[in-house]
Formats: sequence, C-alpha cells, structure tokens
Amino acid sequence: MLNCWRKIVKLCTTDRTARIQGIKTILLKVKSEGHKKQAFLRVLKYSSGGVIEPAKLYKLKHLSRVEVITNEPSGCTFTMGFDNLSSQSVAPPQWTMRNIDDRNRILFCILNVCKEAFGRLPEVVGIDVVEMALWAKENKPSVITQKNQQAGHGPVSTRVAESDLKVTVEKYLISTAEEDDMEALLGSYVMGIGEAEAFSARLKRELLALEAANVHAMLESEPLVEEVLQGLEAATHCVDDMDEWLGTFNVKLRHIREDIESIETRNNKLEMHSVNNKALIQELDKLLERLCVPSEYATCMSRGKFDEARMTQNIEACEWLTGALRGLEVPNLDSTYGNMRAVKEKRAELKKLKATFVRRASGFLIKYFANLVDSVMSDKNYFSQRGQLKQPDHADLRYKCRIYAHLLQHLKSLDKNCLLPLRKAYCSSLNLLLRREAREFANELRASTKVSISPTTWLEGSPRGNQIGNSTDTSGLSDAYIKMLTIFIPLLVDESSFLAHFMCFEVPALVPPGVGANGNKRGSNDDLGIMNMDSNDSKADLQSLNESLQDLLDGIHEDFYAVVDWAYKIDPLRCISMHLITERYLSGQQADAAGFVRVLLGYLASKISLQFNRFVDEACHQIERNEHNVRQMGILPYIPRFATLAIRMEQYAQGQSRDLVDQAYTKLVSIIFVTLEKVAQTDPKTYDIFLLENYAAFLNSLYDVANFVPTLAKFYQQASGAYEEACMRHINMLIHSQFERLFQFARKIKDLMFTVSPEEIQFQLGLSKMEFRKMLKSSLSGFDKSIAAMHKKLQKSLTSQELLPSLWEMCKKAFMDKYVGITQLAARIYPTESIPSVSEIRNLLASL
Repeated sequence: MLNCWRKIVKLCTTDRTARIQGIKTILLKVKSEGHKKQAFLRVLKYSSGGVIEPAKLYKLKHLSRVEVITNEPSGCTFTMGFDNLSSQSVAPPQWTMRNIDDRNRILFCILNVCKEAFGRLPEVVGIDVVEMALWAKENKPSVITQKNQQAGHGPVSTRVAESDLKVTVEKYLISTAEEDDMEALLGSYVMGIGEAEAFSARLKRELLALEAANVHAMLESEPLVEEVLQGLEAATHCVDDMDEWLGTFNVKLRHIREDIESIETRNNKLEMHSVNNKALIQELDKLLERLCVPSEYATCMSRGKFDEARMTQNIEACEWLTGALRGLEVPNLDSTYGNMRAVKEKRAELKKLKATFVRRASGFLIKYFANLVDSVMSDKNYFSQRGQLKQPDHADLRYKCRIYAHLLQHLKSLDKNCLLPLRKAYCSSLNLLLRREAREFANELRASTKVSISPTTWLEGSPRGNQIGNSTDTSGLSDAYIKMLTIFIPLLVDESSFLAHFMCFEVPALVPPGVGANGNKRGSNDDLGIMNMDSNDSKADLQSLNESLQDLLDGIHEDFYAVVDWAYKIDPLRCISMHLITERYLSGQQADAAGFVRVLLGYLASKISLQFNRFVDEACHQIERNEHNVRQMGILPYIPRFATLAIRMEQYAQGQSRDLVDQAYTKLVSIIFVTLEKVAQTDPKTYDIFLLENYAAFLNSLYDVANFVPTLAKFYQQASGAYEEACMRHINMLIHSQFERLFQFARKIKDLMFTVSPEEIQFQLGLSKMEFRKMLKSSLSGFDKSIAAMHKKLQKSLTSQELLPSLWEMCKKAFMDKYVGITQLAARIYPTESIPSVSEIRNLLASL
C-alpha cells in the first residue's frame, strides 16, 4: 500500500503544471486486506498558503456512471456519478482535463481499478469503450518518475512499467468554477509584466517553490499515514474477533431458543392430550348411556303383555326404542362412532329387540281384530231380524280399536312393513261384519216393503193393462233404496276414514272430487282418484290405501245390487229415480279416505243404467214385433202407450237424470219411427193414411210432454213434418183422382211451355180452344157432386174420424191453390175463353 502511494506522489511531482489556487489534484488509491479490496478517489487542493490539503474523498464502489460531456467543444470534460449521492441535492462532480490523452488516461485507470477491485464497470456515456481500448493499446510509453535519493542530490530518472500505472494516476482537473476563480485571481494580481522574460522566470521560480513545498509536506505526512493505517488494521482485527465472539454467542443462544421451543411444544401436546382425554371420557360416558338398555323396557318388549292396562308401558318402551335406534344412526351419532364394535353390537341387539316386539305385537293385534269381530257377529240381536230393521252401530267397535292406535303408530315407525298383514287382517275381519250387516238389512228391507208389481210390457197388451200400470204406486221401492243408502253409505264412509287414520296411512292433501290440485278438472282413474299425489312415497301409500279399501268393502256391492234388481223386477221405471238418488249421493261425497265409497256409488249408477237400458231394449223389441203383423190398420197400440210411458218417466226423473231418460227417448222414438215406416210399406194403398193417422196420434199424445222436454220436442218436430208430408201426398192423390182431366190438361200446357211460346200453344194438337172448352165442361160440370164424392172417399179412408175436419180443410185449400194456378195459366194461354173465377169456386166449396 505504501509503494502504491509513493507512485502516485512521484507522478504528481513530475507534472509541470503550475500549482495555483483553484487547481486541484486527483489521487487514486487502492487498499487490499486479504480478499477484500477498497478503492478511493481523493481530491487535493492548494490552500491559500500554497499547501496541498485534502478536499473530498469518493469511494469507487459507489461509482455508477461516467459521462463525457458531448456538447463541450474540447471533449475533455466529464462527470462521475456516485449512487450514495443520489439522495442529496448535490450536482455530480465535473472535471476538465488539459487534453484528450489525459482524459483517456484517467478514465482508463478508473475503469481498470473498478474491474479488478469490484468485478464490474460503471456505466460509460459519451465515449465508446472499444475506442478507449484501442487508445490504450496505442499509448504504452514508459513513465519517468523522479526519486530523491538524498537530501541535496538532484533528481534521478527511473523507468516505471505500465503495470505500475494501473493502480492510480494523478491528473489535473479544472472545474468551470475554479477556472473562473483563477481568471479573477489573475486579473487582481499586480505583477510587473513589462518584461515577459522576467515574468516567466518569476513564474518558474514560484512553481518550483510550490512543488518543493508540496513534496516536502507529503513526505512529512507519510509516517502519520502509516500509523493511522496500522491502527485501522488493529481495529479491524479487534472487530473481526468481536464478530467471531458474537457469532459464537448467537449460535449458543439459538440452541437455547430451540430447546425452549421444544419444551413448550411438548408441554402444549401434553396439555392437549389431557383435554382430549377428558372430552373422550365424557363422550364415552354419553355413548354408554345411549348403549344401555333399561331392564324394564327390555322385559316389556320381549315378554310383556298387550292388555289395555299395560299399554302405557308398551308405548313408553316403543318411544325409548325408537329414540335409541335413531340415536345410533348418522347424523344423530358421529360417523366415527358408527364403526365401533360396541356400537355395531348394540345396534344389532336393538334391531333384534325391535323385531321381537314387532312380531309379538303384530300377532296379538291380528288375533285381537278377529276375536273382536267374532264377538260382534255371534250376537244375533246386533243384526236386522224379521220385522225389525236395525241400523249398524260401530261406536263400541271403534273405541276398542282406538286403544291400540298409538301402538300402531309406533309399530309403523319401527317397521313400516309390519302394517301390511295388520291392515289385511283388520280389513278382512271388518269386511265379514259389513257384508253380513248389509245382507241382513237388505233382506229385511225387501221383506218389509209391500209394493204391487208394475207391468213390464209397457208397449204391449190391452189398454186395461196400461191403466193398471198408471195406477200402480211403486214409490216404496225408491224409499227402500234411499233407506239402504242412508244407512250404509255414511257407515262405509266412516269406516273408510277410520281405516285411513287408524292404520296410519299418510296420504297427501285432500281435494274436492273431480278437481286436481291446480284447480283443473280431472277424470276418474283406476286408483279411485281421490287424492292429489305429490311424491313417490305418497303415491305408494295411496296405492296401499286403495288396496286396503278394496279389501274392506270387497263384495258389499252385491247386497246393493240385490236391492236394485228387486226394485227393477217390480217396476223397471224406478231405475230412473234410483239413478237420480245415486247421483245426488255422488255429488254430495267429498274427497276423503272414503274414495272407494264413491266408486261403489259409481258402480251402483252403472248397474242401474244397465238395468234401465235393459228395460228400454225390451221395449224396443216389443215395438219391433209389430212388423210381423202384416195387416196393420189404424193407430198402432204402442203410440199412445209411449206417451203414457214418457209421462211416467218424467214423473220419476223430476227434471233430472236427463242423460239416462233422453237416451231412452232417443232409442224408443227412433225405433217407433222406423217401425212405422216398415209397417206402412206392407200396403202401398194405405201407406199415407197409415202414416198420417199414427203420426197424428203421436203428436196428440205427446203434445203436453214435448213442451218441457227438449229431446221429445225435437222428435215432435220430426213427426209433425212427416205428418204434413203424408197428408199432402194423400190429399193430392184424392184431388188428382177426382179432377184428373183438369190437372192433366194443365200439366200438358206446362210441359209444352218449355219449348213453345204461350201464344202458339192454343194451336197445338189436343190443346186448342175447343179442347179446352170440352175439358172444362167435363171437369167442372157437376162440380158439387165431384167435391162430395171426394169428401166421401176421404171419410171412408180414415179410421180415425177426428182427423176428417182438419184433413178436409187441407184438401179444400190444396184444391184452391191448384185451381188458382189453372186460372192463371188459362188467362195466359186462352185469354178470350171464359172460366169460372176463383171466388165462385171458393164459394161453392164453402157451401158444401
């Protein structure tokens, strides 16, 4: 380090630049301590006494930027940027060298030091690094240094290698401010410049004196510098020793800290184990409480009795068992406990206890239901007997069943499948009771009802039979049917509802019959269609309920059918009133668990409709049998009988059951009209007379009924049209037969008018005026006799003389209409010929 410093000094002494105030010197120093290197850039300046003293010190490790000022003409000015001065409001140092070579030399030296000491180069701006390298290659001269051997000796020249210059080089750098100061100083300095040579000599002497003083001062300060350096090295060694001690103490403290953390971790784990063990003991105690089976419950469920006095104990045991089983299932029990052997064994034990209890309770209830019904059926006084109708009363029966209602609910919660045999046993036992009650009641009801038998051949037989049919009162049949429904329909509804609640059927919300949950109408379906089904479970339970209702009421419809058949045999028309009664019951039934009762009523309505249709078909057969009578004269007997039948049907219908009655009307009247046509066609001569008389009889007999029965009114209009057509055909036949020449002559004229003009017709063969006069004379002479003969012929053809006045009036009107046409035709064809006027003929007809 000392040698390096000396080199710098010698370089400074060889510089011949004048040392005046404002001119500064740069020292570059490199210090090596082991593997560490430090580089400094020291700025020296001259004091007022001409002594060199340090001005500033820069550490090259902070050098980050070297920039050559490009806008300076000489190119010798550059700045150096230090990163430790970036936060200060200080402008970067700026230096101006004497020439380009001096600038390159100092910059090259600084870059080499940075590269060797720190392994990096600062950012170079304004000059090309390659250009610097080329310049350094071209400038490799040896450097002459001056060395003082002894005091008083002259300078000795020595050659220094270029490698010795790589450490530091002194350069004279002049800043702009210093240059200004120097110019001011020179301007204020009074010198004798009259002689240039004397002034130059003077400057040389002063320069030599300044350099000698500078070198002397630097030589005197060298021991002090060495002493300071030695002190710094000793202090560095002390600091290194202290660093080693502190590192040792730090390691020991770290080990101690790790030991303390390990102790604390073990302590925390022990505390956690203690807390966990306490919580585990508490959870195990709770689990043991769950797993414990009370002895009284175990005894009750495995060997207990099911009489009424011990039902409370049985219910409590069921509640405990249900809660215990539920408590051993997830999520009521933590899933981690579910795999424990003790829990699995206890769950298996509880399931076995449950199966034992369910089997014993189911067996008891099945026997209980059978014995309960047998006890009722063994009492003959409980049922209807001869001369005494007895209404069934199941209040006591239901009370005895309700004792075990809670037991059934708990059995369902324990094992839902056990309810199926219980439901079947209950329904089959109760079905036997209901069937016998209905059978005994229906038998006694038929025996106690006294009604005369009404004729079944309404459309055949003598008029006397018809009168008997009208006078027979069969209202007792309807009363008996009403009594049967009044007694048993509410009973069946109550039993169905009781079954749904007693046997724990869970069905959805109830809705009115025929209406869905959304308010839309729905049709009937196979599963009774009584409820709104929202889920699969509800559908399954509803299906099960329907099956149980089927078992409960199976076969009971046969006793109702027996009453319907009995009433039908006495008076078939009573089917109308029974159908009306059944419809009223159907409309009055609400949607509840008694849906099968509505199905039963539907079956009854269908049965009644079937029987009534059977009666209608038989009546149609009675009508069709008239076809085989070849010689039918006058009014057929079933025409007035049908009117009597219609009046009786309307009395029974009371303005309701219109579909049933209207269908019967349609079928009967249609077959009546078809049969009339077939019978009339057997004799073409009397075809029109036969039809008009029978249609007239149909209209007269149904006039009153057709006014308030729309279906009959439609057929009344149809018969009226057929009657008018038959009348017109028969009247036209009479008129043409009596006045054949008159109307035949007119027909010839009309036919010829299609091809010949009216004026030329009188010149045609057979249609001349002469022929026209002969025709009028032969047709209208003896007009009164012709009309009288026509009247007599009409009267003779009719079997019902009450039709004669109306038919004769129709006959006269038809003749006058035809005669008016003839007079108009004669006036057009034969305008000059005279013919009896319309008024004359009308007067003649009126006088006859």
